[in-house]
Amino acid sequence: MNGDPTLERIASGNGLALCAAGSWTARFAPVLERLVTDAEKLGGSRPNIFIDVSQVSKLDTFGAWLIERLRRSLTQGGIEAQIAGLSANYSSLVDEVRRVKAQPVVEGRAVTISGMLEQVGRSVAGVGGTLVGLIDMLGAVLAAIGNVVIHPRGFRLTSTIHHLEQVCWRAVPIVVLITFLIGCIISQQGIFHFRKFGADIFVVDMLGVLVLREIGVLLVAIMVAGRSGSAYTAELGSMKMREEIDALRTMGFDPIEVLILPRMLALVLALPILAFLGAMAALYGGGLVAWLYGGVDPEAFLLRLRDAISIDHFIVGIIKAPVMAAVIGIVACVEGLAVQGSAESLGQHTTSSVVKGIFFVIVMDGVFAIFFAAIGM
Repeated sequence: MNGDPTLERIASGNGLALCAAGSWTARFAPVLERLVTDAEKLGGSRPNIFIDVSQVSKLDTFGAWLIERLRRSLTQGGIEAQIAGLSANYSSLVDEVRRVKAQPVVEGRAVTISGMLEQVGRSVAGVGGTLVGLIDMLGAVLAAIGNVVIHPRGFRLTSTIHHLEQVCWRAVPIVVLITFLIGCIISQQGIFHFRKFGADIFVVDMLGVLVLREIGVLLVAIMVAGRSGSAYTAELGSMKMREEIDALRTMGFDPIEVLILPRMLALVLALPILAFLGAMAALYGGGLVAWLYGGVDPEAFLLRLRDAISIDHFIVGIIKAPVMAAVIGIVACVEGLAVQGSAESLGQHTTSSVVKGIFFVIVMDGVFAIFFAAIGM
């Protein structure tokens, strides 16, 4: 038969026998859905249940899944519905569909105090697991560095330079542009508000301290976390999905030393450079706006800036940069190696990498602020 699909009940004593015929393909999806839905209502406590598919002329994945769905719905009380008459051409397709596990039905639970406490506990355990993973990755990276120091020939200089180009050189335009605009905005807003008190010139003090100590390195670190951190996670996650990392271990290579160490070193070297360029761009943008909008002469701006800042402000910002880079790299690599074998997992861990990276960057900035305040810097 090559006509429309049918599903008829045939006489079978106390049992239930169904005969499928015709073309069971996605082309006849509405008809097949209706036939299967009606047949599912025939189930009950029957000693024998058979589904005869010997008259099925065409079968695709959609039709095979409907037959499997019908078999599962008619299987009750330990009595399994049998599929009979399956041709050799379609047996492998039906067997493959049968191996797909049905998703368990999640019943809604009432909101209780114990349930809320359980959720809080699971969240705390998740945070603890994240911290343990980060510490474990830090230890693995330090061990890889020690191994490279002992055996310098194992250091992959070409890979490090390649990642340095991707992370640093190719990021310069966007970093300079964003920090330049941020410097312009800070200067404009400062002049707008300070002008009410006749203190336009103090915008130079605010701009210099903010850019060199906080805004410059923090903003650049956030951009690097979104740009390079997500890239690291996606790259390592794709390698994990294609089992390339397992292949490296099989060949006797350490994935930490081959894949992660060059990326970490490139990030640690790149962020101070980007932070310096970003700070200079922000100061230039702020000085330009102060001249055009606030009427502050460039020479007066530079003289005031020299008096307002010291080398300590610059050192504070530069010290933060490599530490933030290490945090971003560790988070990105941990999330990349945690990817499972699906595109959904890759997307979730890439998103988590960016969110966690930015979070830890801001936390580290707060820790550094407290530390430098305590030592008088």
